[in-house]
Amino acid sequence: MPRVKNNVARLKRKRIILGHAKGYFGRRKNLYKTAKEAVERSWRYAYRDRKNRKRDFRRLWIARINAAARLHDLSYSRFMNGLKLAGIEINRKILADLAITDPAAFGQLADAAKSKLS
Repeated sequence: MPRVKNNVARLKRKRIILGHAKGYFGRRKNLYKTAKEAVERSWRYAYRDRKNRKRDFRRLWIARINAAARLHDLSYSRFMNGLKLAGIEINRKILADLAITDPAAFGQLADAAKSKLS
């Protein structure tokens, strides 16, 4: 039966996992089995939260736009509908940024939305 020479690949796998576990607390950074479990769990969380980050930012932008729109006597949905009717296509990220950094420009957009609604 031929010999299986797998030691180099095995050590490389272990080194990669332990490298990813660097900075973990306790045995999670030293022992291969616990480090592997912790690293694989962290990879699952990272994959999941890359998707969730997009949701969270959209929720934040909507909350900011809603707060700024209510200062101009509009709800978020009426404001967005007014912008759509006015033919103004600005995404939520830019609208939220305008609401914080340039309230005057946001006010002009709100006025444009109001005029199309009535």
